[in-house]
Amino acid sequence: MANTKVLKIIITGEGGVGKTTLLHRFIEGKFIVDTRMTIGVEFFLKAITIHGKKLLLQIWDFGGQDRFRFLLKNYAKGAKGAIFMFDLTRPLTLENIGDWVEICRGEQPDLPILCVGSKTDLKDLITVEEESLIEIRQKYKFFEYLKVSSKTGENVSLAFLLLAKEIANLQEKV
Repeated sequence: MANTKVLKIIITGEGGVGKTTLLHRFIEGKFIVDTRMTIGVEFFLKAITIHGKKLLLQIWDFGGQDRFRFLLKNYAKGAKGAIFMFDLTRPLTLENIGDWVEICRGEQPDLPILCVGSKTDLKDLITVEEESLIEIRQKYKFFEYLKVSSKTGENVSLAFLLLAKEIANLQEKV
């Protein structure tokens, strides 16, 4: 792992949107039904290869509850990219999007953020409209929007690969 580059990635969003479940699916390939509330921050590691280069994703899973948010700006320092996650079946999980973007981009206004809508497998319960997501993506300058299902695994790996590629492409331009 001597030639492996470490990328710090943060994953944010309201409590209960599926951040920890997404990470377990990505890291372990398992769907975990009962995860416990993340207190503050948890860490995950996953080695991947992009464009023939070895990368170690150091993923910081931010607790979504209001009472932990005062901690998160400091934890976001040094991040190379972020995922903002919301629940497609609960429009209220988009209410504090500006706060989450501010936490992510506090000192890095150009930090690449991927917008991820979770629980796409619950098709009959989805209430977030596509038109509003197009506006949100433009307003907050998310580089991409993706729907995922931790239950089926749909687009889970793709989310992290898209973010890692975006980070790699930005670093090549520097």
